Amino acid sequence: METKIALVTGGSRGLGKNMALRLAEAGKDIILTFNTKEEEAQDVVKTIEALGRKAVALQLDVNNISGLGGFITSVSEVLKTEWNTSTFDYLINNAGVGATIPYLEATEEDFDRLLNIHFKSVYFLTQKALPLLNDGGSIVNISSGTTRFCNPGYSIYASMKGAVETFTRYLAKEVGARGITANIVAPGPIETDFNGAAIRNNPQIKGHLANITALGRVGEANDIGGIIAFLCSKDGYWINGQRIEASGGISL
Repeated sequence: METKIALVTGGSRGLGKNMALRLAEAGKDIILTFNTKEEEAQDVVKTIEALGRKAVALQLDVNNISGLGGFITSVSEVLKTEWNTSTFDYLINNAGVGATIPYLEATEEDFDRLLNIHFKSVYFLTQKALPLLNDGGSIVNISSGTTRFCNPGYSIYASMKGAVETFTRYLAKEVGARGITANIVAPGPIETDFNGAAIRNNPQIKGHLANITALGRVGEANDIGGIIAFLCSKDGYWINGQRIEASGGISL
């Protein structure tokens, strides 16, 4: 059976780690990225290898737009050395950071950093990766429930995610001739270490979010990874250009 390879940015922990593991469980080999948490990334590699799949971890700082070209060169090199190929099949743009910044306190530096991390890097990393992406592959970008409902302090973050949502629809249209799909997955509140573990460390906030969610709890990383694996499968292939909110039914 032909080996399928997925590139997951920000795959060393949290949602990205779960995405990488669920894709591996579904029979995919994995290239995952980390920014500073190399040891955690290598632990994920070992877990994937224990599942019988191949995995490689590469460093990537998505705030450094000028470094994207060098990163793609590294991807090409590991594809050749580890898989004896020049292409991969699935791109999951997951890497990101949390930031609660009240609008009146937001600075241009805050804006530019979140612009780079959450929109500009997604836009240009995808552009640079497309020559390596196989026809018939899939791209999944990660957004946020905060593009639909408002969470004070998220004006910059949610605006960048909203831009990615619009971009993803255009992307689906422009790469469709190659049989490549492009979708957005928008998680609701998830209990991870994201944004300083804001949900995990604040029982009052966690309780409030659970109370306004139809399923009565906040999300866990394992609620998201399987959705990514589904979209990167034959069963999920006909879904294209869509925003899929995975929030347990918050603020309905």
